[in-house]
Amino acid sequence: MSSTTSSAQQAETLKYEIPYHSRTVERVIEDLDSNLNGLSEVAAEQRFQIYGPNELPEKKRKHPIFIFLRQFHNVLTYVLLVAALISLFSDHLVDVYIIVGVIVINGIMGFIQENKAERAIQALKKLIVPYAKVFRDGELKRAQSRNLVPGDIILLEDGDRIPADARLIEVKNFRTIEASQTGESFPVDKDTEILPANTLLADRKNMVWMGTFVASGQAKAIISGTGIDTSISKIAEAIEKIKRGKGHLEQKVSKLVKQVGIIAIGGALVTFLVAFYIRGIAFIETFSFTLASLVSAIPEGLPIVLVIVLSIGASRMARKCAIVRRLPAVETLDATTLIATDKTGTLTQNTMNIQKILLSNEDEITVTGQGWEPFGEFLQKEKIIRPLENPRLAKLLHIAAICNNARLLKADEDDESNPCFTEVCACMSAQDLEHEEAYRVIGDPTEASLVVVGEKAGFYKDDLLERIKLLDSMPFNPAVKYRASLIRDENQEHEIYVVGAPEVVINHSKFTNQNGETRKLTHQDRQGVTVQVEHLAEEAMRVLGLAYRKVSEEVNTLSEGLITDLVFVGIVGLMDPLRIGVGEAIARTKKAGIRVIMQTGDHRNTAIAIAKKIGLIDEIEKSSKHPSALTESELVQMPEEVFEDALQHVSVFARMSPEMKLRTVKKLQKLGHIVAMTGDGVNDAPALKQADIGISMGIIGTEVAREASEVVLADDNFATIVDAVIEGRIIFTNIRRTTTHLITTSISEDVTVITSLLMGLPLPLLPIHILWLNLVTDGTGDIALATEPGHGDVLEEPPRKGKENILSKDMYILIIMFVIIMSIGDIFLFSLYYDPLNHDATIGLARTVAFLSMMFSQLFNLWNMRSTKKSIFKLGVFTNKFVNLDFIISIGFVVLVLYIPVTASIFSFVPLGWAEWLLAIAVSSCVLWFGELYKYLKRRIK
Repeated sequence: MSSTTSSAQQAETLKYEIPYHSRTVERVIEDLDSNLNGLSEVAAEQRFQIYGPNELPEKKRKHPIFIFLRQFHNVLTYVLLVAALISLFSDHLVDVYIIVGVIVINGIMGFIQENKAERAIQALKKLIVPYAKVFRDGELKRAQSRNLVPGDIILLEDGDRIPADARLIEVKNFRTIEASQTGESFPVDKDTEILPANTLLADRKNMVWMGTFVASGQAKAIISGTGIDTSISKIAEAIEKIKRGKGHLEQKVSKLVKQVGIIAIGGALVTFLVAFYIRGIAFIETFSFTLASLVSAIPEGLPIVLVIVLSIGASRMARKCAIVRRLPAVETLDATTLIATDKTGTLTQNTMNIQKILLSNEDEITVTGQGWEPFGEFLQKEKIIRPLENPRLAKLLHIAAICNNARLLKADEDDESNPCFTEVCACMSAQDLEHEEAYRVIGDPTEASLVVVGEKAGFYKDDLLERIKLLDSMPFNPAVKYRASLIRDENQEHEIYVVGAPEVVINHSKFTNQNGETRKLTHQDRQGVTVQVEHLAEEAMRVLGLAYRKVSEEVNTLSEGLITDLVFVGIVGLMDPLRIGVGEAIARTKKAGIRVIMQTGDHRNTAIAIAKKIGLIDEIEKSSKHPSALTESELVQMPEEVFEDALQHVSVFARMSPEMKLRTVKKLQKLGHIVAMTGDGVNDAPALKQADIGISMGIIGTEVAREASEVVLADDNFATIVDAVIEGRIIFTNIRRTTTHLITTSISEDVTVITSLLMGLPLPLLPIHILWLNLVTDGTGDIALATEPGHGDVLEEPPRKGKENILSKDMYILIIMFVIIMSIGDIFLFSLYYDPLNHDATIGLARTVAFLSMMFSQLFNLWNMRSTKKSIFKLGVFTNKFVNLDFIISIGFVVLVLYIPVTASIFSFVPLGWAEWLLAIAVSSCVLWFGELYKYLKRRIK
């Protein structure tokens, strides 16, 4: 059989998942038709032709033209196009130009925002490892990772990014970081032992996965899957199968358009009936009136107003570190009832910090600091201490600084691992930017935490190694559970430093230091250490023991036989620290009526400890019939009704696979929740896409996760989500305010025209007046209204119901009330100044006053719509400078139009005196006073 035929058959076999983790190394090598010396270059090339490049299929980027055209695919645009066609057939060309202009401007604004967001996402991308170490023809070679194929034997070492899925065949103290794939926050010890076929992916310790990292040690592995046959690709494939329907805002706008359409058609029908059957106006003229009524009732500025409201909201969110990829998605945050969050990297910092130091017969020492930054304080009894003034503490820190295989580096400004793009820089303070990713580590995060705590005390590893000779070292070995370093100090004395599992280190120890003297460890000392370890373990901390011993100058190499009779120094507790402000953020979300649940791939005890620290587990859950946390293995065994009940009462879910995260999000949606899902890893991506709104991390987030989300947190901080929710609520409120204001104007104009026809009066407002009012006064006014901030009570109300429309019952009441007041005022002033017996002499004055009254009614209504609950005088008339600026601009434009003969002639206006101005302002201000009365009565009734 030819090798080509064999490879082809193997490719067909690999279409189905083979449990390589449950097979011996020899069987795996046989299955993949390889050998320990690696493939030949010829065989590798043949397989490359079959399997293709070792790359994930990249989703084709949408061309900017397509993104631009997509802005016009909505019901509102189609309605405006119909209105433009009607205007075209009725020879109202000015209307056609304006409506088409509105549509184009709307498309341009939407395109600018979406394209800006996409550029920001592109700036966050990191390059996938281009090279790997592979055995070909029996030699170790450096090859492009895209050229790797199943059956290749690869070498993996400290800091390597793993280029493909592979079965381990040899390991030496090998550990990997799999947080992005499985959610496991601690490095994972790897081995080559056979595992049961049904072992969860997160527990397959004899496998490594594409896109994860080597924390420490060395290994050989045989590649079992490349490109589309990797675990990460299967997740990407699952994401592609998830199809989203219309977003919440799109559904609401579609319903709003139908409502406006019904109102417009109804108004046009009434106009036709009144003009043709009651007034007896000729059919052609009636038809012209009817078309004008239909077009005027459609708020042409609505698409632009919606985009402006969303864009302003998105810009405010970007300044708070939340980048919006799709504008309509931000409104969903207003209705969010549940946030399903990942733990590692979202609630925590995805680093490893030593937070506690315990020395025998001394009070606990707390170490402060953030991330990998070597800055922090040492506190004992809540007082700052100088660590080097305590000999035992200084010795412990000296051991920590030396006995590790990690490095702490200050990130270069040009370092690709430290991307700083416009949106990130804009949302961070100068202090944040100074420290953001300022330091990075090479090596095992646990060992890196030892370097960091040493530097916090002033022990800089590189400086120490210039004065101290490192003679030999034993890397961490899972079999013995410790690592050791042999040094020659400045006094030419030889010492062995040991760091490892506390129970192992204490068992290898015979002595301890106390009051400057070395004495034998007692049974009570050992019991005390055990109690301390248990105390730290209850807080989900990883615990390390540190010890040392002096040896003769003849000892220049290490062996296990020398790791005995140690002097035990103390223990340290380390964990992935919480992000600053996350506890407060959880409390704020609960106050806002939003439930938060944690879905993590990490272990149950770690998840519970974190949940307790941030207040995620409350008293109700403690008294629930369910445990504080559930694992996937427990969830899959539950009947459907018990599963649903668990989702309603449990907030912590551990050891969750991507499939289970997806299932829980779907079930929560079925239970009526509007779900926001947060995450950073590949394992979060399917649930991110399924959620009503996906929120991914911008800095540590994987590309797969970012692609599946609508919002990206540029600072990776859960607390930013609360700010985004606040902005989401403000955005929807502003959509409601501006839409109500806009529709009120359109309907009041329509009602004014219809009423004047019923009364046998000439039209108080000409088409050109209506266009001015709709696009100039309303346009600038609604832009100003879109800038309205929150009024301090944003989080005090529960989430808006998902099915709640833009025009609610309260909004309809306001629209009807304001339409009646505005129409009556306008017709009253028109009738006051119009004399049918002297038509030519009075029609210009009457229409000018009517126009002025309608304009001021719109302006006063802006103050009404700043809040539908609070009085404008309580809010402060001058607290929104943009609304007040619009007052000045609108009045200024009208003054120019009125008193410049050419423009006055175009609009059929006549100059007015002070009396007419004051009367128009007084009558139109009734809108404001009735609005204030309505709010007052509403507050009193409640």
